[in-house]
Amino acid sequence: MAYYRGGLTIISDFVEKTIHVEGHRARYLTAGEGPPLVLLHGVGTSSGEWSWVLPDLARNNLVYAIDLPGYDGSYEPPDYSPAFTASFVNSFLDAVGAESAVVVGNSFGGLVALHLALSEPARVSALVLSDSAGLGRMVSPVLAAVTLPGGGELAKTLPKTHLGAAQRSFRRALLMFARPWQIPWKWVNDQYKLAQLPNFTDATLASLRTTVGATGQREVLLDRLPQLQMPALIVWGIEDRVLPYSQAKDAIALVQDGSLELISNCGHLPHVEQPKRFASILDDFLVQEGPH
Repeated sequence: MAYYRGGLTIISDFVEKTIHVEGHRARYLTAGEGPPLVLLHGVGTSSGEWSWVLPDLARNNLVYAIDLPGYDGSYEPPDYSPAFTASFVNSFLDAVGAESAVVVGNSFGGLVALHLALSEPARVSALVLSDSAGLGRMVSPVLAAVTLPGGGELAKTLPKTHLGAAQRSFRRALLMFARPWQIPWKWVNDQYKLAQLPNFTDATLASLRTTVGATGQREVLLDRLPQLQMPALIVWGIEDRVLPYSQAKDAIALVQDGSLELISNCGHLPHVEQPKRFASILDDFLVQEGPH
């Protein structure tokens, strides 16, 4: 059984809901029962990207996979920065009645989760950073080039056509995954459909430009990692072409209560490329740390 959301196929185990956050309608997927666990996606994708791990994570948790502001096509937020997005997640937790939650973020979502953990530590019972932005200056030159004038506008407008959306999907796949044969066709198809949603590519470029410039990542929060007050897990694909796994090693050395898991044969999206491994690592971390 499956249903459709924003052009994406979603497994029927998940329920799509909407809720008003900061005066705007917010979409999210939810499943399971237990302590709250929030999933934050990266730039250029949506909550549906967590569908590969939602069934496993929902066995012991009440999971919320959120569409970040601007990515569901319903409105344009006033700001796409990680700090603003973290305030949105904080308000989302208020809206769903969760005093605190385990917060998991991939890429841009990791930087958002880190902002939330530093600004509102009582809201984050445990922090999971998966191939996270904000832990080093280096980033793929491909992404840096997209943020430049001209190239960025082309990347924003071309994918709104059928041909451009197809080209975008395959280019992203080759950048995000370590092994071409591990790229799920559903992921490619979902990316194709997402690119044609209203405001989606605009949100993608705006988010990217807040975090990446011509010289690399704009925001590096390594010096603030010792301030983290909750257990933290850093997960990284060893063959990540977007952000090198050396950034994970640099970061974990500064976390007071942290652990590091590197995943072989894996790129920038462990929750899609190695979903069983990712879910197992996260489950072991939550059992061991007992952060609930």
